[in-house]
Amino acid sequence: MNLVSKGDIQSILATDCGSTTTKAILIEKRDGVFRLIVRGEAPTTVEAPVEDVTQGVLNAVSEVQELAGRQILTDDGKAIIKPVTNGKGVDLYVSTSSAGGGLQMMVTGVVKTMSGESATRAALGAGAIVMDVLATNDGRLPYQKIQRIRHLRPDMILLSGGVDGGTTSHVVELAEIIAAASPKARLGAGYELPVLYSGNKDAQSLIKERLQDRVALDIADNLRPTLEKENLMPTRQKIQHLFLEHVMSHAPGYPHLMELTDEDIMPTPGAVGDIMQLISKRKGLTVVGADIGGATTDVFSVFSGIYNKSVSANYGMSYSISNVFAEAGLENIMRWVPFEMDERDLRNRVKNKMIRPTTIPSLIEELMVEQACAREALRLSFDQHRSLAVGLKGIQQERTIGDVFDQSMTGESLVNLKNLNMLIGSGGVLSHAPRRQQTAMMLIDSFLPEGITQLTVDSIFMMPQLGVLAKVHEEAALSVFERDCLIYLGTCVAPTGNVKRDEPVLDFTLTKANGEKISKTLKGGELNVVPLAVGETAKLFVKPKWGFDMGNGDGREMESEVHGGVVGLIFDTRGRPFTLPKDNAERVKLVKSWYKAMDLYPGL
Repeated sequence: MNLVSKGDIQSILATDCGSTTTKAILIEKRDGVFRLIVRGEAPTTVEAPVEDVTQGVLNAVSEVQELAGRQILTDDGKAIIKPVTNGKGVDLYVSTSSAGGGLQMMVTGVVKTMSGESATRAALGAGAIVMDVLATNDGRLPYQKIQRIRHLRPDMILLSGGVDGGTTSHVVELAEIIAAASPKARLGAGYELPVLYSGNKDAQSLIKERLQDRVALDIADNLRPTLEKENLMPTRQKIQHLFLEHVMSHAPGYPHLMELTDEDIMPTPGAVGDIMQLISKRKGLTVVGADIGGATTDVFSVFSGIYNKSVSANYGMSYSISNVFAEAGLENIMRWVPFEMDERDLRNRVKNKMIRPTTIPSLIEELMVEQACAREALRLSFDQHRSLAVGLKGIQQERTIGDVFDQSMTGESLVNLKNLNMLIGSGGVLSHAPRRQQTAMMLIDSFLPEGITQLTVDSIFMMPQLGVLAKVHEEAALSVFERDCLIYLGTCVAPTGNVKRDEPVLDFTLTKANGEKISKTLKGGELNVVPLAVGETAKLFVKPKWGFDMGNGDGREMESEVHGGVVGLIFDTRGRPFTLPKDNAERVKLVKSWYKAMDLYPGL
């Protein structure tokens, strides 16, 4: 563990062990402020022939020490020097991991749309991938559930269900199914599968009776103690503890890595969630973040202090791009492409990306198609997230047990775009877009923010490392996040309402810090960009026309401070709900005009 007190920490090393790449960053305190100094990466070494994750970590750290021009590893290259001694080593080392596929869980609940959803939120919030949700009312027979458990071989099972003091029979039935399945762990046969019980406390003794001798059983507080209340944090913390104790400790090389770290290793998505919650809390912001990868897209949100996370396992930009095409449909992808295109041509381009996932677009047309697919992957993932991030409404009315098992409504979505302050994008297609305008445009088109929303992108995906660092040193994590992690793209201003093209939608006056004023009337169906530099703020006065709402009500004016960025201030008067012309020639013309206004593609 760390030998240096928090106040004396001057140098921090953080790593993230991904499924293919291990990334390392060096943070140092300079002139009283923590800053990112250098970063390095190396292939992850969890699989054959090396089968020791620590080696990949040491290789990444070796690159960092070379770039930093000072020694961090011991002379034999097998350990990290701690604390800093004679200018060598670091004061603190932390790590996250999703190597080996991350934490893969099955969850169970008595009622799928109640305890099943609560269990899902608890698992996702802890950084897990939820493989399946078993419930008493999911329509599957007991033998089918048993077969499913045996087939999936999860890293962990979360067993939940029943309010405290309620009936115990249904959750006991689920426990008996788990016992009958005699589940085996994914990463080896040498240890028992961890099963966490977070259900009706009155059933604990019965659950122990059925599972104690068959699995590594652990117990947490009920995650749904009453119908009207969720208590997810104890379960999330316990999941992360069990992940470290049972799963990680059996993965190749992790026992050695755990000896090197000063803080428990966290699942990568869980660490991302922690930094987002910290930002939301410290800044008083509502936040939505999306990380789009090759196989999955993760979406995070914090609204009204409530954190939610979803994993869209089939919406990615390489391995699962065909799924994006299948789910979104040809028409939805083509609507973002500013030229006529044969369906067969589009299908071939998508398939080529799937079988050659590392290829990058070499022609402007290929880039446009890839970014069109990215818009739909993000849109589909966000739609899924909204359906999961719901409140616990509609459950207090009197109903029979049959009604409870039949219910499909679990409340309204917590995601309210009018209240969204900051949108954070991450992942290769967003972080490494040739132009930042393209990143901003993809975020706007995918999420369709309403009112006034700040747009940002995580330039090099440091959020996991900063999330685990925040557990030990909030100041350092926040400082690096704001100064070196986020790129501020600008602010999107978008009224809601049905637009008619070329008819006035709003009047605005922008007053910059130097006293310069810009006033304009904006019409429907337009995108307008007003330059406002990074670090620059201005006062914005907006008067929407009748039928349009900026967040204060129909036709009501509003005043707000807006932040600049590398793109600037983007006025989106294309309407919410957003629609495009049915006529293809008209659509192409309109999309082209938007892309020109944003200066997305040279020569368009």
